Amino acid sequence: MTEHPDPLRTAAETMRAVREKCAWSQQITHRDLVPYLIEESHEVIDAVEDGTRADLREELADLLWQVLFHAAIAAQDPDDPFDIDDVAQTLTEKMVRRHPHVFADEVANTPEEVLVHWNAAKAAEKRSRTSVLDGVPHGMPALALAQKVLGRAARVGAGDDVALAAHDAAEVGAAPESEEELGDLLLMLTATARQNGWDAERALRERLRLLEDDVRTAETS
Repeated sequence: MTEHPDPLRTAAETMRAVREKCAWSQQITHRDLVPYLIEESHEVIDAVEDGTRADLREELADLLWQVLFHAAIAAQDPDDPFDIDDVAQTLTEKMVRRHPHVFADEVANTPEEVLVHWNAAKAAEKRSRTSVLDGVPHGMPALALAQKVLGRAARVGAGDDVALAAHDAAEVGAAPESEEELGDLLLMLTATARQNGWDAERALRERLRLLEDDVRTAETS
């Protein structure tokens, strides 16, 4: 393997060698990698929310390996190959388009103004989409997906009844009596989170960490 002064290039070359010479890696497909990608992504989240700087560095490296692995698989596609350089070029071009206040003559002095430019550039890229829900990944965890869909719904004036129902349910202390009503209540709670600028998925994760601490304390007492 050729050594490069650029650590990212060295990582890409390492991945290429593994793909070409490792019997296990040679058989792996994009689909095979999905469970690992999900796991590594969640390990990054754990490192951000409850880990050390060393943990975060290691988990980001593992996540980067997943990107390099997918690119190495893609490079061997007989019909439509692309490699990590193509991926990087696609990323650079997209970020330049979406930051005209950095790379062109537009002005954005607040985060809100930045989002205006970002959303305008994104809309121009996705002209073929016919619904605000197009592009929402349904593999997201349910709470995060609910918050995403509610945000998209608000763009077209939909979903307001969910937030109103959440308020009414809180007022009367409603409790679910079926699985369907439980789904309604979870959606309403997610709407409440969105209205307040909270992350419903993170809120539950952090509360679960407290429960895990209680469990471990009970096990050792």
